[in-house]
Amino acid sequence: MQLTPKVKEILSWYESDNPGTKANIARILMEGRLGGTGRMVILPVDQGFEHGPARSFAPNPAAYDPRYHFELAIEAGLNAYAAPLGMIEAGASTFAGAIPTILKVNSSNSLASSEIKDQAVTGGVDDALRLGCSAIGFTIYPSSDDQFEMMEELRELAAEAKAAGLAVVVWSYPRGPTLDKKGETALDICAYAAHIAALLGAHIIKVKPPMDAISLDAAKKTYEKYPVELQHQAARIRHVVQACFNGRRLVVFSGGETGTTENILETTRAIHEGGGNGSIIGRNTFQRPRAEALDLLGQVIGIYAGKSG
Repeated sequence: MQLTPKVKEILSWYESDNPGTKANIARILMEGRLGGTGRMVILPVDQGFEHGPARSFAPNPAAYDPRYHFELAIEAGLNAYAAPLGMIEAGASTFAGAIPTILKVNSSNSLASSEIKDQAVTGGVDDALRLGCSAIGFTIYPSSDDQFEMMEELRELAAEAKAAGLAVVVWSYPRGPTLDKKGETALDICAYAAHIAALLGAHIIKVKPPMDAISLDAAKKTYEKYPVELQHQAARIRHVVQACFNGRRLVVFSGGETGTTENILETTRAIHEGGGNGSIIGRNTFQRPRAEALDLLGQVIGIYAGKSG
């Protein structure tokens, strides 16, 4: 595999990492239809844990089968497939080497109290190595009452993963008693969450697309003195990228709640224009019929490849 200049540049940002970890980052970046561009589209399927099987898969019953998601990611030409332990175990042998996988090593569920903003550790580095994964994935909830424990868990798992030559992907989703629903996706909060993930050693950071609001009172004066354009989504994306060490950490944005094709493509255009590294889209793809999902993913990839606007 001949690395492109862009991928070589990205690998140079990770100055402390060993060859194994850099090889796995390169493996993700060089895979699929966007391979070598520095852009990524990843399929995450942890919604069965988070929301339950019917809410996740009933709209497209084929998606109850874990192998369906491997096949969808491969056929669409994506960079990687992320899922919890059981989902990856169910196709690990059949699809070994076919697509880079990311083992999501912590998860929550909808049976817990809505007041609990925490996740259980459900997998480990040994599992990721056994299953041939390129990376582990871990969620933190900045602002939750359990945020510091989650950060400490991530610190231990990230150190173990890096020592074993794996990459680390961090889902950084602000939520907790100090934030309302609007605050969770406010520009200052998304940028702060992305920066926290970078500080904790993430190679790839996943956040939600930022909305046109500033939430923290302490931050409002700074944003008034040094304004960031709020109206245009691409400008908000650019600010989140800036918060990720001035673009020296890979940042991808979630697909969000179920939306129309045009809304998804509009967000994709903004991510592309704002310098984000890509999208990590789950429900908005696997809940659609396969042909429709492939068409949508093809359009998303086309935007990142600069082939459509």
